[in-house]
Amino acid sequence: MDIAALLPTLIVGYLLGSVPFGLILTRITGAGDLRSIGSGNIGATNVLRTGRKGLAAATLLLDMAKGFAAVWIAGNLPGGDPAIGGLAAVIGHCFPVWLKFRGGKGVATLMGVALSLAWPIGAAYAVVWLGMLAVTRISSLSGMSAAVAAPIAAWATGHADFVPVLAALALLVIWLHRANIARLRAGTEPRVGSKG
Repeated sequence: MDIAALLPTLIVGYLLGSVPFGLILTRITGAGDLRSIGSGNIGATNVLRTGRKGLAAATLLLDMAKGFAAVWIAGNLPGGDPAIGGLAAVIGHCFPVWLKFRGGKGVATLMGVALSLAWPIGAAYAVVWLGMLAVTRISSLSGMSAAVAAPIAAWATGHADFVPVLAALALLVIWLHRANIARLRAGTEPRVGSKG
């Protein structure tokens, strides 16, 4: 792997991923500082806790879009690698330099990455994410399940070259959800739409 050739991919992917759309949207619409609301996370689930469903939907779409764009741009850069671009975008979302490296958990951005890498991977991700959410109404469990489904779908649909990056990102998403996992084990993880 030529790190020098991949440097533009890494930089562009990271900077795109690090744009904190949830924080920006809640601030410009007067919904407050997202980091002082709910879990303090900058993702769409926490934006939903402001009671602004439209803002949450916009955050979700924009976080997906930056992952999608990072993969697409990386594929068009000289020496670029789409999977590495996606990896950098998710890392940027989770550890943005602008917020002292305290960002989101990467689920929506990874969705955009999966869809941009290959539509069957993105479709599997979406089906598992939305299906689990519909059944359990637990955002964290749905997101982790979808992240794990991505490398499996890549392998099953003939995109084995994407498996290492997607597996690494699935592990990152699970690690960032370790507090949620503890609450799931304790039976105290809140459900979407609950007041808990």
